[in-house]
Amino acid sequence: MSYHLLSSPLQGFTDFRFRNAQQKYFGGIDTYYAPYIRLNKKQVIKGSYQRDLNPEVNTSLEVIPQVMTADPDDFIFVIKYIQSLGYKELNWNLGCPYPMVTKSGMGSGLICNTKKIDHILDRAHTETDVTISMKMRLGYESPEEIINSFPILEKYPLKSVAIHARLGKQLYKGGVDLEGFQKCIDTAKHKLYYNGDITTVAQFRKMRERFPSIEHFMIGRGLIADPFLPSMIKVDTTAYPENRWAIFREFHDEIYTQYDAALSGPTPIKMKMQGFWEFFAQSTHNPQKVFKAIKKASNPMKYQKAVGEIISAQR
Repeated sequence: MSYHLLSSPLQGFTDFRFRNAQQKYFGGIDTYYAPYIRLNKKQVIKGSYQRDLNPEVNTSLEVIPQVMTADPDDFIFVIKYIQSLGYKELNWNLGCPYPMVTKSGMGSGLICNTKKIDHILDRAHTETDVTISMKMRLGYESPEEIINSFPILEKYPLKSVAIHARLGKQLYKGGVDLEGFQKCIDTAKHKLYYNGDITTVAQFRKMRERFPSIEHFMIGRGLIADPFLPSMIKVDTTAYPENRWAIFREFHDEIYTQYDAALSGPTPIKMKMQGFWEFFAQSTHNPQKVFKAIKKASNPMKYQKAVGEIISAQR
């Protein structure tokens, strides 16, 4: 069976700069999901969202916008906005696990509210012609939450339901619940995508074997930690190219240059790259030492020196 690899969106990381560089230097991803649009009590699309979804910076990628809201009017507003840009599909985020989101009744905190889910989907399908897909967790408190939502979801022609096989209250702690995901396969009538802890080729092989009916696999944190991963999965190898770290350095320098130009001053670029290195370090020989070296770099010159030393050590 053929399969598709999808980039799961991570707020603050997988914007157009990262997406374009990942595709240019590594490839392997078939579809990228943009980080969610969230409206803050007024129907205005922030400049960062506008820049990220601008078709002119997404010319060679298949990108699907995402929204996170529990307000039907906001949902319709975002649909009309993304359609004005030429997008035909909107993904609805019912997966975000962070407390400041879930306590507001959004993300995975909305899965238990089937009445509100029904109302929003009904309005979206009645008032617009957009294609809607879902990104969910198994629930916030219990995996029964997603099972209870399926009869509502089945009322609508959703393109797909991507499920991160954890509860919201777990955040990213503990293992994925493969039995819980299997129960979703046994119950749901929509096409399901698998998401959760695909961080190595071996782990992907395990998931394909465990869920032979699944054709779409989402990679989230694993893609940032190891941008080579999708292309290695596609050719089914655990061997990196001989010039692995030279390729990574080119990729790193490209996103650094672009973020440096977009951000103002040395502190924002330091914090942005430090966030990336929390993931990048996981693919090095000594993650703790590497990340410590990045954190110690107090200015751009020291940062570049630290990066050079890290990559030399990996080679």
